[in-house]
Parts: sequence; structure tokens; C-alpha cells
Amino acid sequence: MTRTYTLKRRAEAQAATRRRIVEAAVELHSSVGPALTTISMVAERAGVQRHTFYAHFPDERSLALACSGLHMERDPLPDADAWRAIADRPERLRVGLLALYGWYERNAQLAGCVLRDAEYHPLTREITEMRFGPYMAAYQDVLDAKLTPKQHAVLHLALSFFTWRTLVREGGLKQGAAVDAMVEAIECAK
Repeated sequence: MTRTYTLKRRAEAQAATRRRIVEAAVELHSSVGPALTTISMVAERAGVQRHTFYAHFPDERSLALACSGLHMERDPLPDADAWRAIADRPERLRVGLLALYGWYERNAQLAGCVLRDAEYHPLTREITEMRFGPYMAAYQDVLDAKLTPKQHAVLHLALSFFTWRTLVREGGLKQGAAVDAMVEAIECAK
């Protein structure tokens, strides 16, 4: 009987250690970015030795998958299927962009670091495409209905985190005003 109890406690301790490592990596990815985050930094922040880190994560890719998975579990990107039922295109665009911009607002620090690093860091690019790609494709599919090529290009611009950051954080627009500006830009780009 004690053996089962001991194994259960050991498994719980291992799961807690793994979680601490992932949490430490998410914090570092939010501050310095994944490209500059080292194994040593993660181990130190998590309060573990490097060999303990490697016992849980054999490589950086497995850690990146765990980090992105945890973050997406905590705050998933908006689901575009809910917008399909909105017949009015400007309203569908408005609802979709408000949902996406809300996610950007809640995740600005992490998204800024990750998307910046995805520009030049192959592993970050791979994980970003894997996690964000299907969502962005769904947004294009749902929001792109009957758009001209110019409108499609402006929609692509509107969906960008960097556009949101420029309009809201740097330009000082409120979320709703930024969305209205992008909907107007899409509708006017005939």
C-alpha cells in the first residue's frame, strides 16, 4: 500500500516540477522572448538544476510546445465559427476583430515577444505557425467572404498583432475605434 502512495506522491511532485518549468519559460518568453530564453535561465527561474530540466524536456522544442500549449489552454484564441452566422459583413468584421483585438490586449506582452522572435528564430516561427496558423486561416476564411483582392490585403493587415499594437498602444485609439477604423478601411478598399 505504501508503494502506491509513494508513487502517486512522486508523480504529483514531478508534475509540479514540470509545471514550474513551463511557467518559468512562459514568464521568460513574455519578458525577453523565446529566442533569448536559455535553458539555464528557465532552470534558474524554476528553481531546478539543468539535469532536472532535461528530465522533463529533452530539447527546446518540447519546452516550446508545452509553453504554447499551456498559454493556449489558459487563453485560447477566439473561435471564428461563431462569426459565420453574422450575415452583415461589416458587423461580422467588427465582431471578429473585436474578439481578436481583445485577445491581443490580454496577451500583448507575450504575443509581442513571440511574434517578434518568429521573424528570425526558426523554432519560434515553427511553433507560432503551428499554434496561430489554423486560427488565422479560419479568420481569413470567415471574414474574407466576397472581398476584393485589395480588401483581402487590408483584412490581412487588420488581423495583424502589429496593426493592433500600432493603432491601440502607439496610436492611442480605444479598442472599438481601432476596429471601426479597420472595418472602414476594409470596406473602402474596393
